[in-house]
Amino acid sequence: MLIVPEREIADLMTRQAAFDAVEQVFAAMASGDAYNFPVVREAIGHEDALYGFKGGFDRAGLTLGLKAGGYWPNNLEKRGLINHQSTVFLFDPDTGKPSAMVGGNLLTALRTAAASSVSIKHLARTGARVIGMIGAGHQAAFQLRAALEQRDFDKVIGWNYHPEMLPNIEKVANEAGVPFQAVNLDEMTEADVIISITSAFAPSLMANHVSPGTHIACMGTDTKGKQEVETALLAKASVFTDEVAQSVSIGEAQHAVAEGLIQESDVAQLGAVINGTNPGRISDNQITLFDGTGVGLQDLAVAASVVDLAVRKGIAIEVDF
Repeated sequence: MLIVPEREIADLMTRQAAFDAVEQVFAAMASGDAYNFPVVREAIGHEDALYGFKGGFDRAGLTLGLKAGGYWPNNLEKRGLINHQSTVFLFDPDTGKPSAMVGGNLLTALRTAAASSVSIKHLARTGARVIGMIGAGHQAAFQLRAALEQRDFDKVIGWNYHPEMLPNIEKVANEAGVPFQAVNLDEMTEADVIISITSAFAPSLMANHVSPGTHIACMGTDTKGKQEVETALLAKASVFTDEVAQSVSIGEAQHAVAEGLIQESDVAQLGAVINGTNPGRISDNQITLFDGTGVGLQDLAVAASVVDLAVRKGIAIEVDF
């Protein structure tokens, strides 16, 4: 089997390669050529950690495997390690033999950012100029870098519960040569695109914070109980997602469905827009919302891509297993 260590990922996987892999797998999911397995996510009762598995099979790309890992909230403070830790395992779909083990930490950040940028490509207005960021943690920087490549944004506005963290995204904006402004939530109405990337269990973004025609990417809700935006906003929006079953159970749509404001049938796959079987945005005044829950197939797609790159560059480590 092949091993691609975490230390090699940064020199192998580009944002464009991650974008292409995620876009393709979303399309395969919508056409029925790829499917995710049920997610396992558990509090293990040690170090306050959440641990689990996401997996799936892409018949089109012949990619089979899983990502194992989770969230260790004490890592950074106690050990100087990032709190999110994960590893991707790929298997030969013809034989079931393990084919690769890939460091998953940077890949997770890149594939999550790629998912929101795919949604911006397919759902945001062509003339979008202002992008709003809610959240300024580690993942927010990846989100903003990827998003800035999808439209000719000329301004970034940002809000975070802890405003002292806003320089994290201001730095990214400055590197891209785009002005940055810290704002209050009610000033988010200026944004044409909003990315929310928090780990909140209560909504920050309300319906009256969003102007007609805005595209919102909700990227932080991936567990039962989490919530980033007001349910009334989903009721006003056309809602799209990576995986409908996850969206209504552990994603942002879980609360609006529970309150009866929307039904599962109101949530569409982003892949259907990519495939052309769903029109996506149909007017400049339409609010569109992408509920990015994070699916195993995203991880497998970027991992398979990085294995191919590692083999071509002679970086992959081959071991007898």
